[in-house]
Amino acid sequence: MLALQILVDGFAISTLYGLGAVGFTLIFGVSGVLNLAHGGIMVIAALVGWWVAANYSVGAYGGAAVGVVAGVIASFVTYYAVIRPIQRSRTIPPEEEELFILTSTLLWGIMLQVGLDYLFTDNPVTMQPLVPGIVSIASVRVPRNEVLIAVLCWAVIGLLSLLVNRTRIGKQLLAASINPRALTLLGFELSRVYLVVWAIYGILAGLAGVLLASFLGASADNAGALTASAFTIVILGGLGSVPGSLIAAYIVGYAETITAYLVAPTLRPIPALVILIIVLYLRPQGILGRR
Repeated sequence: MLALQILVDGFAISTLYGLGAVGFTLIFGVSGVLNLAHGGIMVIAALVGWWVAANYSVGAYGGAAVGVVAGVIASFVTYYAVIRPIQRSRTIPPEEEELFILTSTLLWGIMLQVGLDYLFTDNPVTMQPLVPGIVSIASVRVPRNEVLIAVLCWAVIGLLSLLVNRTRIGKQLLAASINPRALTLLGFELSRVYLVVWAIYGILAGLAGVLLASFLGASADNAGALTASAFTIVILGGLGSVPGSLIAAYIVGYAETITAYLVAPTLRPIPALVILIIVLYLRPQGILGRR
């Protein structure tokens, strides 16, 4: 019975991690940015969504919607206040730009965590489930909300795939990830493409944050662990590889779930860090990465 419980819960959390990691991967693939403030943006969405739902008569869905909007706003603030000034700076050598962005997003993520701790304290909070009730899956009692989360995550990932592969703006995103200079020579504004990808990223991170808050709960202290999990997933899957990130999300998600059930819930973040060290040592290009 415990094995089935781990299987079901691990699937839900892995799918949720996959949703967040896809946005992380998309940002890197298109703009070359490894956003180490990722966990902070997810937690902003989670805590804002929880606070609005708890203090205003908008229900769980209204709170979740406001939380996603907060995630998008946090994404744009990160881009305009942290990323873009470095990219446009004339004093930073081009070969050092990635290092400056990496360091800046790390510091920004710490600032977000401290700010959230000040505004909301570090006490874990849980949003009201999007749907109430329990359903039985292979004799395992599972909250309907957990099933809905898994379905929603895969539905959003599917819609993102359609957007990227079947629409004009999606093809521009693909072109920017392959050869941004060629896209510019064809007359497309790279800045507009970056705005679109950061908006998509904000929606994905925000949605992952509010769903996490209604599943496991969230607190300001989760920001670092969420960033570590997402970073591990992206490295394990291969930088810029969306399919690789989805595969890696299930590896990390199940590793964390097994640890939480069989060892201790407080040690949930440890497997991601261990996996990251192993991958960097044995296969730094990741599962589906090319470099």
